[in-house]
Amino acid sequence: MSVDLGDRSYDVHVGAGVRARLSTVVPAGARRAAVITQPNVGWDVDSGLDQCVLEVPDGEGAKSLAEVERLCREMSEVGFTRSDVIVAVGGGVVTDLAGFVAAVYHRGMRYISVATTLLAQVDAAIGGKTGVNLPQGKNLVGAFWQPHAVLCDTETLATLPSREMRSGQGELAKYHFLTGDDLDALDLVERIAAAVRIKADVVAADEREGGRRAILNYGHTLAHAIETAGRYDLRHGEAVAVGLVYAAEVAMRLERIGADRVAAHRRVVTGYGLSDRLPTVLDDDEELLALFGRDKKAIDGLTLVLDSDRGVEPVVGVPESVLREALAAVR
Repeated sequence: MSVDLGDRSYDVHVGAGVRARLSTVVPAGARRAAVITQPNVGWDVDSGLDQCVLEVPDGEGAKSLAEVERLCREMSEVGFTRSDVIVAVGGGVVTDLAGFVAAVYHRGMRYISVATTLLAQVDAAIGGKTGVNLPQGKNLVGAFWQPHAVLCDTETLATLPSREMRSGQGELAKYHFLTGDDLDALDLVERIAAAVRIKADVVAADEREGGRRAILNYGHTLAHAIETAGRYDLRHGEAVAVGLVYAAEVAMRLERIGADRVAAHRRVVTGYGLSDRLPTVLDDDEELLALFGRDKKAIDGLTLVLDSDRGVEPVVGVPESVLREALAAVR
């Protein structure tokens, strides 16, 4: 399937073993490939080019400006030019970081994502959102920079640790509420393909999040606050799962949805084996609410993405009292 962006359109390949197609999707004219990955990924790729493997540390801490500088320095020392290609092999951390390096090195070079985690396959690898974290919040520095191609190899999911798999399922849970499709009726590979189609359609309609693309952040306002306040002890998808239920609780208090729809959110989240409650250590409402204000969607006041009978949409100006009541409901 394709992400339709005119002359910047690209294909997303989903299926077992599709990483073997890498050499067939390498951009014309590339002489070398900088393969950015992590030590624990464990999947080799063959670009068909002269390759240089650059490893980054495990964990969310790798998404830093210091790591961007280190990678750019190493690529410069080896002699990479903008005509070459970056190949990101790994999960969301690698995709976000390598994509941002591609956006800024020599003012932009091509990159390919070989997504090896469920989280990357249904979310991070697609759509061109790249970036790194600051101590003040997640993904606060970044760029929209579309990949040249994406390979979602479902074969790699068989080796994922159970917690990493659950993290991806948290993002997958989000798609149950972004479409009228019955994702419960699909097997995992079909659900991944459905999520990719949904995201591709949204990105094609709103590449730079001027409107509709904000729906892809459903559940993320609280999720990013959880990650920052908890020093990333909770995985992204685990945080999104709680954020989805929180958003439903907020929407119910605004009379946008009923209690049955909130129950559906809890059913989907717990059905993936994820918690629908905040970690007990995050007991400071003031810290979480302060982090809401640093969210990237907060352009003109606090903005949450909320459900309704019209579907999921951004909402500005949610009363603080409602935010606090909903926090109590997910404790």
